[in-house]
Amino acid sequence: MTQSIQGFESPSHPGRFIPQGTGFATKPELAWRMIERCADDPLLTFAWITADEAYGDNTRLRERCKSRGLNHVVAVACDHPLILAGAKTRADAAFAALAVEAWQRYSCGTGAKGQRFYDWAWIGVGEQEWVLARRSVSDPTELAFFRCWAARSVALPELVRVAGARWSVEEVFQAAKNEVGLDHYQVRKHTAWYRHVTLAMVAQAHLAFLAAETARGQGSPRGGEHDGPVTQGARPGGTIAA
Repeated sequence: MTQSIQGFESPSHPGRFIPQGTGFATKPELAWRMIERCADDPLLTFAWITADEAYGDNTRLRERCKSRGLNHVVAVACDHPLILAGAKTRADAAFAALAVEAWQRYSCGTGAKGQRFYDWAWIGVGEQEWVLARRSVSDPTELAFFRCWAARSVALPELVRVAGARWSVEEVFQAAKNEVGLDHYQVRKHTAWYRHVTLAMVAQAHLAFLAAETARGQGSPRGGEHDGPVTQGARPGGTIAA
C-alpha cells in the first residue's frame, strides 16, 4: 500500500524530516523516475539500461522501458517464468535443455584480474526479445539469467557487453565510499544527508573527469567503446545501470 510520509520542519528542528508530500516508492519505481529524467533530457544520450534482479524481476519496469523504446538487459531470477512453444517453463530449466553447441564463450569486459570470460547462450522469447544466460567457466553450476529487449537487431556479443557493464557500477560505489566518503556521514536530518550525498557525488564526478584527462594526456585513445556506466537512451551511446 502506498502511504504518504507526513513531514514538516519546525523552528527548533529545521530540516529534520523528509519533505512533506514525499510518498513511499519501491526501488523499481524510483529507478523508473530516474530513467525517465534521463530519457527526457535532450543533452543525454544512452543506448542501454542494465540492472540487477531487484529491478529485472519487475515486469512493470521492463514494460515501461519497452514502451519508451529503451533497450535493456536486466538480471532475473533462475525461476523467471517463460512461455516456450506454448508451454510454461522457467529460465534455468529452459537453458538446461540446450545443446552444448548453444553455449559460446565471450568476455563481458575487463575486471580486476583481466578479461571476464563466461559461457553464454540466448533464447528468443518474442520480437527483438531474448533471455540470456551466463555460465561460469570454472563452475558450470553457477549461472545467471537476464531478460533482454532491443528496438533493433542485435548480436549476442552486444548483449554480453551490456550484461557485464553493471560490474563497473559496483566499482564506482566502492570508489565513492573510499575516496570521497559517500557513506561516511553522521547526520540524522534529511537536508544534511541530502547535502552530504550530493557533495560526495559531485566530488566523485570531478575526480573521474580529472582521471580521464590524465589518461588522455598519457596517450590513451579518446572515445571508443567501454564498459563504464554512461547516460543512455534510445540512441547510440553508453550504458546506464541500476
